[in-house]
Amino acid sequence: MSDAAFDPATDDPRAAADALVTDLREASEALDRARDRVDAIGESDLRAVADTYDDLTTLFDRYEEEVTGDGDFQTFIEFQSQIAAITEELPEDIRHRDVFERVDELLQQRRLTESDWRKVRSALDPVRDDVDRIEDRREARERYEDVRFTVERRLAALADRIADLEDLQRLGDADLDAPTERLRDPIESYNDRVTDAFAEFRRSAGARELLEFVAKTRSYPLVGFESPPDDLREYVEAHEAGTEPIGQLLEYADYSKSKLDHYVNDPDGLKRNVSTRRTYLRRLDGEPLTVDWPPPEAETLRFRARELTSVVARFADDVEDGDGALVALRRVRDLPRETDYERLRDSAQARAQLGSEERERLASGEVDEELAACRDAKERLEDALDEYPPL
Repeated sequence: MSDAAFDPATDDPRAAADALVTDLREASEALDRARDRVDAIGESDLRAVADTYDDLTTLFDRYEEEVTGDGDFQTFIEFQSQIAAITEELPEDIRHRDVFERVDELLQQRRLTESDWRKVRSALDPVRDDVDRIEDRREARERYEDVRFTVERRLAALADRIADLEDLQRLGDADLDAPTERLRDPIESYNDRVTDAFAEFRRSAGARELLEFVAKTRSYPLVGFESPPDDLREYVEAHEAGTEPIGQLLEYADYSKSKLDHYVNDPDGLKRNVSTRRTYLRRLDGEPLTVDWPPPEAETLRFRARELTSVVARFADDVEDGDGALVALRRVRDLPRETDYERLRDSAQARAQLGSEERERLASGEVDEELAACRDAKERLEDALDEYPPL
């Protein structure tokens, strides 16, 4: 079964795993056979034969058309000399020495015909069999590695599916009547206050100050502002227009150059660096400072609240103000400690994520059955990887 065609949510995980285990076993057996064929003769002996064969066929590819029939005499002599040189340099104990000498004899004629070339290739059949042993082993190794990689990918897909099903089971056990407003109300209150505070900061602060603030949030990975484009930052830092709020810069960007000349010292620079960044500037809002609903796990919320506190304090100066963003953020931060957070969070997630189809699958036991099948398939594939190790 092709890995690209496998969907752990719809296909039979056990059957797919069994098919892959069979593929891996067969690939391993084929590799063993290919190795045995090489070992039966010896690596070094086969390599010597393969090198000589490659030298000959390289000359065949280069000269055959030119030296067959009434070709150029000088080219003909050159070709025969190179064939003779290969034969003369053969080790005494090389396999198929008689074959190579027979090929040399067939090619050392006054005139070569297509019939002669057929005889040459027929004479080389046992040599090609030796060369194929090495090639077959290479292909068998690649096949084994490909199948094993497919098993690893399938394991990753099954692990993801198992995690999803376990989450679904957990949500199915959630108390849908739990008072989730105990989480939602403080989070909505904070989100409203922080977006309002950032909107005011955006309206009043100069573009230079605002973009410097956004750039500094790169030190806080849980606060997902998009970094300002370098050309835009360089412009606002170097020009007086950078002290104007972003709203004013966007208004300037819509002016004609002749009108803009009355307001800024470098109309071309503003057009070049601000007009081309309208989308970025218009999308710059307080959304990266908000807390998602349903909320994250308690530990994630704790770390995010810590980072948000450091970031929001740069523009929201309201530590003692009971209606401010920072005070509201502290209430959000304290939710895991002051509420039955996980139960309420599970209930919120269940309400948001469980549709009628998911509820029906949970009630019918279909989720339990699929989870058991995925776990079984995962165990079978893990056992197979242990039995058939990497090369």
